Amino acid sequence: MLLAFKIKLTFACIVGLAGPAAMTPIITGLQSPAIPIVGPALSEIAPGMLSYRDSGDHLRNGRQAEAPTMTVRFDRPLTIMTNQVSAADYQACVEARACRALDRDVAVAIDRPAVQVSWLDAVAYAEWLSHTTGDSYRLPTDAEWAHAAGSRFKDDGVSVDDADPSRRWIARYEREAALPDDPKTRSFGGFGTNEHGVADLAGNVWEWTSTCFTRKVQDSAGRVIKTVNNCGVRLAEGAHRAYVTDFIRDARAGGCAAGTPPTNLGFRLVREQPAWSRGVAQRLSRLINAMRA
Repeated sequence: MLLAFKIKLTFACIVGLAGPAAMTPIITGLQSPAIPIVGPALSEIAPGMLSYRDSGDHLRNGRQAEAPTMTVRFDRPLTIMTNQVSAADYQACVEARACRALDRDVAVAIDRPAVQVSWLDAVAYAEWLSHTTGDSYRLPTDAEWAHAAGSRFKDDGVSVDDADPSRRWIARYEREAALPDDPKTRSFGGFGTNEHGVADLAGNVWEWTSTCFTRKVQDSAGRVIKTVNNCGVRLAEGAHRAYVTDFIRDARAGGCAAGTPPTNLGFRLVREQPAWSRGVAQRLSRLINAMRA
């Protein structure tokens, strides 16, 4: 009985720390310094497998080649913001003098995403939010974003003979240029939610990831034998992949390294699971298994 009580108590602590308080939107505008800022609404993506086409440019025999598709395994749940960071929440970081001000034409609202923000702006906000809430937030990798996006993730493979690089470029440009071009942001949920409950993926806001632009050289069998990283250019995910210089806020004004530029640049963050929390969960699992044995 005592063992069962300890298990219940431990479980209650875990639920209490990861429950409703972690799902409350950030309070902005009217809060006083005495009121702590709590974290944003979060969605948890279950562990699983992802069929994922590698990012970056791939070259074979000096010509553009198709990026290989691989299977990526996620062994732990991925906790990611349900919505993109709102303009009002970003403004709270600006008022704390930890983030650069938004452009004047960006509406500051709690129900609309912060847009026209650079990768550097997104990283600054993640650092401020981590410091303010006590949790650890960061930009997702491209593979993590694809995992969270689920059916909204767009494979950017082009089935055109790589013997003619210009045909591949034209095919990709035509596909991307055919997308709707409406720069006006919508209220959260305006582009719907996916099967994981994550909102507005692949709408008209491209989201920064932590993934650097890479150029990879393949051998004759398609195996990558050399990789060159350029972390001054980062991958933004949305209706298609885009490679954008890290200090650019409006890719349509220049700075998009390849392809049709994103309509808006915004972001959402991943919350890291604390190491102690993982340890408690593992011990709880072992105790439960021991009781069942």
